[in-house]
Amino acid sequence: MSRLDELIQELCPDGVDYRKLEDCCTVLDKKRKPVTKAAREAGEYPYYGANGIQDYVSDYIFDGTFVLVGEDGSVITKAGTPVVTWAEGKIWVNNHAHIIEGTDDVLLRYLFHYIQTIGVTPLIHGNIPKLTGRDFRALQIPVPPLEVQREIVRILDNFTELTAELTAELTAELTARKKQYEYYRDMLLTFDARGEAISDVVWRTLGEVCNLQSGKAISAYLISDTQTVENSIPCYGANGLRGYVSTSNESGDKPIVGRQGALCGNVCFATGSYYATEHAVVVTDKGFFNSRFLYHLLVNADLNQYKTAGAQPGLSVARLNEVKVPVPTRTVQDRIANVLDNFDAICSDLNIGLPAEIAARQKQYEYYRDALLTYAATGKIILDRQTDRQTDRQTDRQA
Repeated sequence: MSRLDELIQELCPDGVDYRKLEDCCTVLDKKRKPVTKAAREAGEYPYYGANGIQDYVSDYIFDGTFVLVGEDGSVITKAGTPVVTWAEGKIWVNNHAHIIEGTDDVLLRYLFHYIQTIGVTPLIHGNIPKLTGRDFRALQIPVPPLEVQREIVRILDNFTELTAELTAELTAELTARKKQYEYYRDMLLTFDARGEAISDVVWRTLGEVCNLQSGKAISAYLISDTQTVENSIPCYGANGLRGYVSTSNESGDKPIVGRQGALCGNVCFATGSYYATEHAVVVTDKGFFNSRFLYHLLVNADLNQYKTAGAQPGLSVARLNEVKVPVPTRTVQDRIANVLDNFDAICSDLNIGLPAEIAARQKQYEYYRDALLTYAATGKIILDRQTDRQTDRQTDRQA
């Protein structure tokens, strides 16, 4: 039996009483002060709004440890729970976030964890989503004995710390692999710095070795965000894959260069049949390149440097045709493409796998958090539809 089991069996085996939030803490909303962005003086103190730090200012109105809960604006998560922030030290809070501090019999850290489990969707009203002060103060909180609160906080804080450490490690791993890929890509594709024999590499303009052709315009309503039976053809625009359409205007394994906007010059690789819009340039090799080598070569060329100035930066086909590129022997191209494709595959796998792993760890934390808090409130482990139950409980108790 765990320490938490022992405490619950000893101190609250039949569940616990619920209190209104305002009876569990000190609500400091009346001391908040909004300051317009123009009137703020830059400084060192965090300026908090509905969903966290909005700015840093030269003065503060609170000094201590607090929990902030979004009042209006971005005040609800995808799970239907409040936006909750932990804040310490000297801070300024505007009128878009409720602010509370702890009392002697209810730990503030316990409230921080519990409030994040409350379903508040039925309580959010208005064109601009708002959790009113009245509804906020009336939120129902199960209050176990202090010893139980402390053990719950210890478990959840440890879990939170481990999740944060894992997230940092996974993020660092992804960053390191991307840097490693970029290092080898730059080294392998910088021919004049590699000591290659001059006869191994010939420099040509892109227009000499490739045919560059902009795609065709297509109405936005014809592009689906998701791939369906009807719209199964990838559609490429200025920033890569834009969506899916029902017909194609290009085919084959070819690099595509985005030619419009601040990110113009970005390169993606298309295979099979696809549609290229007028904001994408399809690069077709004239028989000089391994297609994957050509893709890596264009990525490394930093084509964005050739964009035109102005409010809407762009790349013309004429300018791209003038860009000089190295053309090594096919044997060299094949070898380089193979190495870089292997690195690219590793980075892609990490880019998919690591964020998924981070999300899974966060869900795992939320799963056990909800289970622990339900156990503390009822003496029973209830895991299914926890958020729905919390929502029902709040609605029933405030009715």
